[in-house]
Amino acid sequence: MLCAQFVYCSFALENMDILAFPQLLLNLFDRLTVLAVFCTAFCLVFDFMKRWKTCGNYPPGPWGFPFVGNILQVDLSNPHLSFTKLWKKYGDVVSLEFGWTNLVVLSGYKTLKEALVKKSEDFVDRPSLPIYEKFFEQHGEGIMFAKFGDWWNQQKKFSILTLKNFGLRKKTLKLQIVEEAEFLIQGFESEQGLPFDPYFHLTYATSNIICSIVFGERFDYSDKKFLQLLHMLEESFVLEGGFWGQLVNVFPFLYYLPGPQNKIFQNHCKMAQFWQEIIKSHKESWDPNYTRDFIDAFLTQQEKMRNTANTSFLENKMITSLLGLFAAGTETTSTTLSWGLLFMVLHPDVQSRVHEEIDRVIGKGRRPRLEDREEMPFTNAVIHETQRLGNIVPISLPHETYRDTTVMGYTIPKGTMIIPNISSALLDEDIWLTPHQFNPGHFLDSDGKFVKPEAFIPFSAGHRMCLGEQLAKTELFIFFTSMLQRFTLFLPANEARPSYKKARFGITLCPLPYRLCVKAR
Repeated sequence: MLCAQFVYCSFALENMDILAFPQLLLNLFDRLTVLAVFCTAFCLVFDFMKRWKTCGNYPPGPWGFPFVGNILQVDLSNPHLSFTKLWKKYGDVVSLEFGWTNLVVLSGYKTLKEALVKKSEDFVDRPSLPIYEKFFEQHGEGIMFAKFGDWWNQQKKFSILTLKNFGLRKKTLKLQIVEEAEFLIQGFESEQGLPFDPYFHLTYATSNIICSIVFGERFDYSDKKFLQLLHMLEESFVLEGGFWGQLVNVFPFLYYLPGPQNKIFQNHCKMAQFWQEIIKSHKESWDPNYTRDFIDAFLTQQEKMRNTANTSFLENKMITSLLGLFAAGTETTSTTLSWGLLFMVLHPDVQSRVHEEIDRVIGKGRRPRLEDREEMPFTNAVIHETQRLGNIVPISLPHETYRDTTVMGYTIPKGTMIIPNISSALLDEDIWLTPHQFNPGHFLDSDGKFVKPEAFIPFSAGHRMCLGEQLAKTELFIFFTSMLQRFTLFLPANEARPSYKKARFGITLCPLPYRLCVKAR
């Protein structure tokens, strides 16, 4: 009909039917209006059907907008703050829609415990995230992002056993952490008492520990290639967990348009190339009878499973697991230490008490040991309070329901994305006396002995909890006590006082850049 109208318009113009032409345009406009209304109605109905929940007793949540869902109601640069507001308004289990993706946010320790611990297998899966799909097509999903199944089970068992064998079961690793603490102290001393940002000194130290486990070596703090790798890691964490990464996960087509989001894939490829070179070097000197590190262990297991169908031990899939271990083993611990130093310069009275306990238990003549922790309840409490208030991972990596399940009485279908709101447990006003203030007393009883409340879950919980928890705890204690044993930390004169209430959200929550000064004790 519209085509006929166009033809007739052309015919009328050719025959100079000036009086009829306005009427023809009006008729054409009417038909286009009807077509637009029909298309709009069809799209709205289609959108409504895509969002229709077939299960009863689905969790409550705010109404979303057509096509975009609740994306405009969540601050993608600080989603944890938006989730906390939704928790206060709608309760412990809140449903949202990001585009056409259904997700449920779990808040409150009781809710997290029911889902992640009591019903761990129901919530064990991982969703597909568009920001990683292109990289995963080449290198596999790795242990952190693999879907639940045989592949993930094989890799989890292997990773746990290998990390134990090359981790805290070996006294040599504890000695390596102590020795790395000396390099960290030398880095601080090189600043000669002038104001400096401690972030990359801390990142070098923590990264070298995971590097020693993964491929048996450490890097010098002046190594430019290593510094470039750490810069890429930091940038990727900010982009992946921040506004652009969240936006691409909702609207995957943005991944193929120009913008900052393209740096995510580019950085992943550069870091993968770094690990490929290390793997190649290891293969040239690999001896199946002598296992030096994680890569050697993987190559040995790969050889054993060579003729096994559907083996998960494939070289191209090792890279993503190595990258995940390196990232998690570097960023979370260095960020925690960065928060710890910030809290010390903001609370010099607490710093003085830590100094006193270190002097009494360790003294100044020997290096700190992990065994000292049992005799240092206040320092231990300070470290745990740093983890709690620092809120390093406010929302866990997303989970996905493996089957239809319920939590807190609400029904959640299979395949629903789950966001564990970890900060809701760490900052719960019903659990912590002063949840938004730095208070080591949260981890001390009336006799001054160390206690750990059940709601303290900075490493998450259940099947997907952090594999490197014990390693991180050891690093935090030795690095923190080593720095406080040797230095008094203070804020530079004539500089703005930093605030712990403002932070930068990526995959981890980091303090905004700040500078401090150190003075030898």
